[in-house]
Amino acid sequence: ETKIEYQLPKDTQVEISIYNIRGEKVRTLVDESKKAGYHSIIWNGTDHRNRELSSGVYLYKIKTDGYCATKKMLLIK
Repeated sequence: ETKIEYQLPKDTQVEISIYNIRGEKVRTLVDESKKAGYHSIIWNGTDHRNRELSSGVYLYKIKTDGYCATKKMLLIK
């Protein structure tokens, strides 16, 4: 599993999604309003149907009002 940590400067809507290397969304971890401060979410390496995904490179995208970032991560089993 992977822990994704993030900080919000103000209360805002947050979406954190996982994508495979082809750019296909495999899971949405967070899609809700969050308070300002430090937060974290655990991804257990499964897709939206709770099926285990294969090892490889995945991307996670954090999107808020006025901010969007995409980062790589490696899933190793």
